[in-house]
Amino acid sequence: MNDVAAAAGVSLKTVSRVINAEPNVDATMASRVAEAIERLGYHRNALAASLRSGTNDTVAFLAADLSNSFYMGIAAAVSTVAAHRRMHVVMASSEEDPATERRVALDLCQRRVGGLILVPTSADHSYLAPEVAHGTPVVFLDRPGNGIDADTVLLDNRGGARAAVAELLAAGHERIAMLLDTTEIYTMDERLAGALEAFAAAGRSQDPALLITGVHTPADARAAVSTLLDSAAAPTALFCGNNRATVGALEELMVRGSDIAVTGFDDFELSWMLPRPIRVVSYDVSALGTLAATTLLDRIAGGPLADPTLHLVPTTLVDRGGRSR
Repeated sequence: MNDVAAAAGVSLKTVSRVINAEPNVDATMASRVAEAIERLGYHRNALAASLRSGTNDTVAFLAADLSNSFYMGIAAAVSTVAAHRRMHVVMASSEEDPATERRVALDLCQRRVGGLILVPTSADHSYLAPEVAHGTPVVFLDRPGNGIDADTVLLDNRGGARAAVAELLAAGHERIAMLLDTTEIYTMDERLAGALEAFAAAGRSQDPALLITGVHTPADARAAVSTLLDSAAAPTALFCGNNRATVGALEELMVRGSDIAVTGFDDFELSWMLPRPIRVVSYDVSALGTLAATTLLDRIAGGPLADPTLHLVPTTLVDRGGRSR
């Protein structure tokens, strides 16, 4: 900046005002500064500027698995909100590993991001307490955190699963198989709880042999459905705990020509093009990201927010494939 000031024949303060687009800068001086910047190839060091001013125009989004379209949809919404506030977003993934989450989250904070949106995988987030105390706000997304008080944005996982399974029971299905990822994950545990509440409300009990957990990939789901269909008492309906389980289950069902009922939690790309009908627990993915980003940026701006808040995004059952086209 000193070189630019010397080349333009102006003060360092004038260069700073031009670079930061401050109002009421003399047009002639601004033009001379712009010409000097172009001639010298000057680039503003945003990190240095943030350290000098004590502010940062970057926030971080630490997802559990960025290969999942669910988190990419959230990331797009976070980026949109941040762009409107003239902020930037850094994205990372913990790969559902608590040690990775802790390492990456602390690294992001040490790089002085203005705030952190975190999809928790760890059971204890007290390691973030010093960062929060020093002014880095945290918003938990999709799953609640533990060990610190922070704003939280969640889906109505329990209510969505309860409605889905209640509908299958009301349709007369006697044998409903459930495919879930590990129930150590908050969302899966909530969806299982909602499903079991539906059984209890109907005066029924769920057959433990039809509860398959640890279904992490579409391949896992396809293998589980194959085993279920080959069993002596095959299910008449499937409840899939997430979109990857639904995709894998449908692969096996369509290969076999099976038309058993399928309801899956989470919508997925091109689901409306399926050649057979399914039901989907749907919700506004953008609302999750928008709420998380807006809450975080309001905290950064120091707005009149009260104690940490909990936002719950509703779900709804919709038709996909077949007759929904």
